[in-house]
Amino acid sequence: MTKTTGTGIGRRDLLKVTSAAALISAVKMAFPSGAFAQSAGPEVKGVKLGFIALTDAAPLLIAKEKGFFDKHGLPDVEVTKQASWGATRDNLVLGGAANGIDGAHILTPMPYLISTGKVTQNNIPVPMSILARLNLDSQGISVAQEYAQTGVQLDASKLKEAFAAKKAKGGEVKVAMTFPGGTHDLWIRYWLAAGGIDPDKDVSTIVVPPPQMVANMKVGSMDAFCVGEPWNEQLVNQGIGFTACTTGELWKGHPEKALGLRTDWIEKNPNAAKALMMAVMEAQMWADSMDNKEEMATILGKRQWFNVPPKDVAGRLKGTINYGNGRVAEKTGLEMKFWKDHASYPFKSHDAWFLTENIRWGKFAPDTDIKALVDKVNREDIWRAAAKDLGVAAADIPTSTSRGKETFFDGKVFDPENPKAYLESLKIKATA
Repeated sequence: MTKTTGTGIGRRDLLKVTSAAALISAVKMAFPSGAFAQSAGPEVKGVKLGFIALTDAAPLLIAKEKGFFDKHGLPDVEVTKQASWGATRDNLVLGGAANGIDGAHILTPMPYLISTGKVTQNNIPVPMSILARLNLDSQGISVAQEYAQTGVQLDASKLKEAFAAKKAKGGEVKVAMTFPGGTHDLWIRYWLAAGGIDPDKDVSTIVVPPPQMVANMKVGSMDAFCVGEPWNEQLVNQGIGFTACTTGELWKGHPEKALGLRTDWIEKNPNAAKALMMAVMEAQMWADSMDNKEEMATILGKRQWFNVPPKDVAGRLKGTINYGNGRVAEKTGLEMKFWKDHASYPFKSHDAWFLTENIRWGKFAPDTDIKALVDKVNREDIWRAAAKDLGVAAADIPTSTSRGKETFFDGKVFDPENPKAYLESLKIKATA
């Protein structure tokens, strides 16, 4: 029987993938002029990528630290920290040639919002493409310590009375997320609405960059927030608040961040885009091994990346969750996935859900042609081409662009073939 690494990937399988990748690299070195059409070298030696200090940026940071970019002919890749998702957007609009960036670790809906001009200056569209998903699961919804007595966990309705009481006394209930229409915005809205709390009427939603969440909670400027790790774990480690639930409890195996690139960069550099994808895939495989979690936490904690103690990263990387309210759960299966369970593949059905939720909250018009927009932005074909060249096992390559129907913690079902029915089943929404 094949021994597993603890991530669902057999060691032998991983060795096969690595060996295949090494063979391909050797062929490229032996035939730099591109003896095989499918193995033509990258048009450029690098690309400018942005990241936010979040654990799900790990595939880009590990690819840099472990030399996977170099291995695939991209020794000059730059991975630069962005101050916020707004800064990421602005630098993508500028582009690498104008001292911005060409691509980024990004909230999955953002390439759609940027491509359609929904969040750009003067609403000018800047075509973007999604090449891969960077991870599944492991974001958190955390609440200020003052609400510990409510016992709130998955059921947000336990906050309803406390929030109403604060408003009755003239206070404002502030709920923070990281970017309007982004994943964290959608997770916390889903959670609140499922508990009968209208995120547009019963609370005020505010935008706070991920690395600033804990500091803002500490000074009492927010009541709850949704963000990725390591910030929920840091909040708990500092005793400032507690995690009500992780997003994997809302939707097990949910898609989260993506690798997004300017479409014009891909069109100019198709081989480089594929090489970039291959490097990221190898980094995702490395990051998924339980054997590498401690080293990864140390790498991510470095000053140039997150600048946090490794312990703030390590726990939830392994699926151990200290909620901070007396609950500690181990071996939850809610750890961040980078490769297993098709974590890297950008299912079109998942992009369809994000667009549908943004229709729900008024970011896109109800008559948006979801399928056409997904087909335009989602470049899963590049992922498949990279997987083929890398020698990825057939079992790790999805046979369909859809993962099928998805079921949420409150029993709601999203059928990507019928988004309208899903929208109609939701009681609280901005769209009538």
